[in-house]
Amino acid sequence: MFAYIVRRAIYAIPILIGINIITFYLFFVVNSPDDMARLHLGMKHVTGEAIQKWKASHGYDKPLLLNGDAGGLGRVTDTIFFEKSVRLFAFDFGFSDDGRDISYDISQRMLPSLAIAIPALLLGLLVNITFALLMAFFRGTYIDTWGVILCVVLMSVSGMFYIIGGQFLLAKLFRLVPISGFAGGIAAIKFVVLPVLIGVVSGIGSGSRLYRTFFLEETGKDYVRTARAKGLAESLVLFRHILRNALIPIVTGVVVILPLLFLGSLLTESFFAIPGLGSYTIDAIRNQDFAIVRVMVFLGSVLYIIGLILVDVAYTVVDPRVRLA
Repeated sequence: MFAYIVRRAIYAIPILIGINIITFYLFFVVNSPDDMARLHLGMKHVTGEAIQKWKASHGYDKPLLLNGDAGGLGRVTDTIFFEKSVRLFAFDFGFSDDGRDISYDISQRMLPSLAIAIPALLLGLLVNITFALLMAFFRGTYIDTWGVILCVVLMSVSGMFYIIGGQFLLAKLFRLVPISGFAGGIAAIKFVVLPVLIGVVSGIGSGSRLYRTFFLEETGKDYVRTARAKGLAESLVLFRHILRNALIPIVTGVVVILPLLFLGSLLTESFFAIPGLGSYTIDAIRNQDFAIVRVMVFLGSVLYIIGLILVDVAYTVVDPRVRLA
């Protein structure tokens, strides 16, 4: 297994390089260094001298990908891409275009994102699996039918509706929780309750319906019929056999979304004014801060690749029949 993980990590290097090149190219197709200078200087009619000074101070005064004036390796190394992107592989994130330490910002904003994402994930799994098991246990009955209808209705509602509706009902009308904001320490609980609740409710429809499909697919297999033929109770068959084997696709879905736990929710954090990594990314895009955008895309790619590796490792834990060479 160790050799497999090392091999996958090596395969990830060209993928990350390709992602960096594509992100770099797309960003500078939309905004040239001169456009970035005008934006950050905050003036419509800025002088050419001021633009050149800003570009030089932020390292944007060199060619993008290839420096035709340099010799040897300098043709590649003496470029904006090399100086801004290669350091990411050493997790040296440098500074944003407005001078902030990106590593420090990430360390400060990571905890608010995790304070919302982890409870929402764990509670969502508990609720979705329980509801899906209930529908599978009473399959073909009114409970199953109305459960599926409820899932379809919940899936059809926009995530914006849950956020705005939750803020109006629980925060503005009943004043049970703050409508937005964040605080450190134990006081953070009252600020994350509503975002977590909305995250759980908005995911019930798609999650429960998907897990119900997994459970019903296992129900028709030979090992389930054998267990029933031996006289095992339906509840025992459901929890001991069906649930255990259905965990394989469930684990796959959970591990793949692990990067989102770190990177935060763009929409939720923006609407609730949570100072997490999601709102950090949105602000960077709005301000056209390429340094931050590049770092967040790189981190997302790294975490997603790690998630895929963890999926394969998790298979060996959930299903002993699977072994990685």
